[in-house]
Amino acid sequence: MSHDLFLAARAAMAKAHAPYSKFPVGAAIRTEDGRIFSGANIEVASYPEGWCAETTALAHYVMGGGGRIVEIAVIAERMARCTPCGGCRQRLAEFAGPDAQLYLCDETGVVETVTIGAMLPYGFKGDTLK
Repeated sequence: MSHDLFLAARAAMAKAHAPYSKFPVGAAIRTEDGRIFSGANIEVASYPEGWCAETTALAHYVMGGGGRIVEIAVIAERMARCTPCGGCRQRLAEFAGPDAQLYLCDETGVVETVTIGAMLPYGFKGDTLK
């Protein structure tokens, strides 16, 4: 089931706008009901401003109605096992439970699977901010 998510992330990576870093990244999110939301990193002239692929995918996910996230795939053109940055780990943890599968990909497919909980064991929890 992870292969189609990898393909969605790779297709998103092809649409990245990364003229400054030359580091295209793609991400794809699957919800419990099977919907897939993808995104690419988008850079702007005031680099490093812009946003990550995971952030773009999450924006599509939220605008698409959300739901429980069960799987996430991330791929970068020039890096095997590209993991989400710290900010994206927190963003993903906001919407995905600690058991959500995170697929780290290279150009050929999934090379490692971890959980969001393993990637961000001490992330902020919304209920602590009340």
